[in-house]
Amino acid sequence: MSSFAPASEKAESSKLAALVTTYPLDIKKIPFNPTAKVDDVLSFRYYNESEIIMEKPMHEWLRFSVCYWHTFRGTGADPFGFPTLVRPWDDGTDSIENAERRMRVAFDFMSKLGVKYWTFHDRDIAPEGKTLAETNSNLDRLVELASQLQSETGIKLLWNTCNLFAHPRYSNGAATNADAHVVAYAAAQVKKSLEIGKKLGAENFVFWGGREGYHTLLNTNVRQELDNMANFFKMVVAYKKKIGFTGQFLIEPKPKEPSKHQYDYDAMTVIAFLKTYDLDKDFKLNIEPNHTTLAGHCHEHDVVMASAYNMLGSIDSNTGSPDLGWDTDQFPMDVKNAAMIMQTVLQQGGLAPGGLNFDCKVRRESSDVIDMMIAHVGAMDCFARGLRVAAQICHDGLLENMKRERYLSFANGLGDKIRRGIATLEECDAYVNENGEPTKISGRQEMFESVLNRYL
Repeated sequence: MSSFAPASEKAESSKLAALVTTYPLDIKKIPFNPTAKVDDVLSFRYYNESEIIMEKPMHEWLRFSVCYWHTFRGTGADPFGFPTLVRPWDDGTDSIENAERRMRVAFDFMSKLGVKYWTFHDRDIAPEGKTLAETNSNLDRLVELASQLQSETGIKLLWNTCNLFAHPRYSNGAATNADAHVVAYAAAQVKKSLEIGKKLGAENFVFWGGREGYHTLLNTNVRQELDNMANFFKMVVAYKKKIGFTGQFLIEPKPKEPSKHQYDYDAMTVIAFLKTYDLDKDFKLNIEPNHTTLAGHCHEHDVVMASAYNMLGSIDSNTGSPDLGWDTDQFPMDVKNAAMIMQTVLQQGGLAPGGLNFDCKVRRESSDVIDMMIAHVGAMDCFARGLRVAAQICHDGLLENMKRERYLSFANGLGDKIRRGIATLEECDAYVNENGEPTKISGRQEMFESVLNRYL
């Protein structure tokens, strides 16, 4: 009988069916079992954290983290439907007691999964109060619990961030808001979160401009908003140095949704912004492939572009449905996509202090609590397979050599001078007059794709 058989079909004999109505505190830590049956979805067939891949244990290449917002605060709601996920540990209130219970469940879940990192927004872990002081007091209480649970479990904070987009005060943006009072409030919120990051040992701190953009240019002073955002970041850099916070600052690009156009559209847009305002030494990028595809690029595009300029800091490891065209935040289950991501990670020597954060949510119809665990196990196995494929590609060097051959004309002569930026237009003119029309050279796209498929 399949583990996914209806409950009416002898559910008592199914290990999985026995768990669907409870949260995953009742299961043991997920084991590595390379001979596991196909339907044993509560074990790793490929993720062996201690296995050495290219001179490092697998867990150092795959610095997995669980995100707090989707996994422990997700409700299953989407733009077209009400919540579908009711968690047994959550009483539906914004009480401190409920927040503390949720956090204890979260750390137990992450311990059973075997990840070494977690991530959160400030408003994920503690309820917002009537005043900033009350909100900060709530945060302090939950941060104390988080510190205790980190110590008990050994799980570390990959990064924290601020929710500067959900509250009505941020309806017109945070750092780019037309009201200086709102900008000041956002700055105060970041100040508190930087202090929290330092206390919890955050290895990074992320900025996602959820409302930093515009819906119409009719009421928008683009240059002032971008100047204000840059000055906001400069205040942040100054406070980081003042308090001695050592984490890496990261900006997460996204092209649209919720704003019609967001200032952090894609990797190259953010890199250009950082270099324009002389902030590129203080920030790197946190790339989310689902956002990359929303910008009209392929899955791995922004990862490759950021890495090419030494700006890839971390990856929010999710995917989307290209046929839908909105941010679905699905768990990554495509080995080819994972291999392409991991090839770049291997080539740059790893992601540390960044990681692979599962900024993902189970589908709204995946309503059993055990689906949370199954989704993470499947995604971790997918990336482990992708890592192995990428390592073999790097070891063989075939694809890299094929790529290098395309650019051999830049290895010497005029091509070498062009590559090094010392050629002149006069030299190019003379070369063409002497050598005539260039010989067309095939790009052989289908060959590259065929070779890649043979590794999968």
